[in-house]
Amino acid sequence: MTPTRTYTSSSSLEMQQRTRKERCFDDTERDLPDFSRSHSSVASALTTTDKLYAALSYLGMKNPFPRSITAKDTVWLLDNTAYRNEKTGLWEAEYVAAMFSQDSSSAFVDAVSAIAGKIDLEERDPAYKTLEERIWPFVQDIKPGTQVKVLYGGKSLMTLGPGGHNGISSEIKTLPGGNDGEIMPTFARVPKGANGLLEMKTFYAEAEGWGVISDIDDTIKITQTSDPIGILRTTFIESPEPVPGMPELYKHIHSLTKNNSPWFYLSASPYNLYPFLREFRQKHYPHGTIVLRDSSWMSVRGLLTTLTLGTEDYKVDRMEKIHSWLPKRKMICVGDSTQSDPEAYGEMYRRYPHWVKTILIRKVEDIAAIGIESKNEPERFEEAFKGVPRDVWHVFSDPETCKKIVEDVVSKH
Repeated sequence: MTPTRTYTSSSSLEMQQRTRKERCFDDTERDLPDFSRSHSSVASALTTTDKLYAALSYLGMKNPFPRSITAKDTVWLLDNTAYRNEKTGLWEAEYVAAMFSQDSSSAFVDAVSAIAGKIDLEERDPAYKTLEERIWPFVQDIKPGTQVKVLYGGKSLMTLGPGGHNGISSEIKTLPGGNDGEIMPTFARVPKGANGLLEMKTFYAEAEGWGVISDIDDTIKITQTSDPIGILRTTFIESPEPVPGMPELYKHIHSLTKNNSPWFYLSASPYNLYPFLREFRQKHYPHGTIVLRDSSWMSVRGLLTTLTLGTEDYKVDRMEKIHSWLPKRKMICVGDSTQSDPEAYGEMYRRYPHWVKTILIRKVEDIAAIGIESKNEPERFEEAFKGVPRDVWHVFSDPETCKKIVEDVVSKH
């Protein structure tokens, strides 16, 4: 991955810092568990072999002694998007895999208790089991320096990894030929007993056509809170629900763009939530690549940080990557007013006006949050979209109104 550059707008940074201060994020985070590899109690539990693999993992793909997946490990293969390399004309895709142990040297019970205490959840409550299931990926021991064999299309053997110090591998792979809009599966080739997300799907996207970049929380999934305790509740115990009208809007966009457009679901949520969000996407929205942050692996405390700090930098950085894959596509960008979507999309338009064709921002008004009024002020949007033509960006409350907007944009281009 290319290094992340810093370009957060001053208004966006001020908004993030004000929200965290008003909602006492620092106080809440201080009481949450952190099981990262740098944590002394976790590091002391590692064997000499584990410490060696952890040290070698900092070499990334140059690691001379990678280890393989065992029957006691978990593997997640993440869906991706294939594109044509402009120089070679060959198909490529970024393959991302997360690898960790089915066991945990961390205090799982303590982690569950800490979250349950914060959200006033009693052990006899049926939601307690949901909490245990969702928190497990935050405490499983990651497997740095590990590689996994996979079968592209069930036939072609590839090796993914070895992963880095966070147990995640990310690399560009050259693929056999495909057709625009085609979806090809890849299967993990692992010992019996290994579990996880052992099948992923690759969506083939030719150089030209339409594409969609969408935020997740409060854009397509109801979160309705900027409070740290509320975030913990929606993340760990509540059933995810789609924002009313958004599944219908996305189905309409999917149809307008002839069902062969790549979709990118770009969220500030950490990779630990990938299975949770993937299931939600499969149930309600078009197939697409879910792009998440990897900075809070094994840290419940980091969950709140990734959702509230540096979101504009992160999203612009990831959209730069998407642009490098598909620079000739025409993008429809959808977000909401609770975080830095307006600022991030505005920045991308100023860089690539030929690429971003329309921006749709959902005005979130159905939550009781300190500072939400200022986030919905016309002045905020005017500042975020400075230099962006007024007919390019749209702030909406009812998703139904966006159907005509997208129809006009698609017909015009």
